[in-house]
Amino acid sequence: MTAGLLLCCKAQDKTPTSVGSVDLERYAGKWYDVASFPVRFQKGCHCTTAEYTLMPEGYIKVDNRCRKGGFNEKISGITGKAFSVKESNNTKLKVQFFWPFRSDYWIVRLDKDYSWAVVSNSSMKYLWILSRTPEMDEEIFQNIIEDLKNDGYDTDKLVKVPQSCG
Repeated sequence: MTAGLLLCCKAQDKTPTSVGSVDLERYAGKWYDVASFPVRFQKGCHCTTAEYTLMPEGYIKVDNRCRKGGFNEKISGITGKAFSVKESNNTKLKVQFFWPFRSDYWIVRLDKDYSWAVVSNSSMKYLWILSRTPEMDEEIFQNIIEDLKNDGYDTDKLVKVPQSCG
């Protein structure tokens, strides 16, 4: 019984591994939230996107948008800043929407052509699967899910985001 309990708790203490390096110029642009762990601020969101813009001041402007409540509802959103963590090769960022609070933004998977990415945080509590297009190829999506499951993520908590906004 004790060994099982230790195994349970040890698995939950796992820290995710970020990708080797990220070219922020290639990463910049619009991303669609294909699936994510539900979070309070995204409740009821449809057509969720994040747009990243490199700013001359050295940070990344973050524009998160969605239509709360349905496909035809008014767009709501929030704008923040992201800062690369030193010596992370741009794989770990700190995102700030409300000063002075910053949150982890770790790029834990990234397709070689930057067509999709997976973002988490240091505790694996948050997870977003992002794509450059509103819909992701189902085989690619399932491969990502399987890979994340093997890495200790509770993929049963993933919820697909409705993206049919025309």
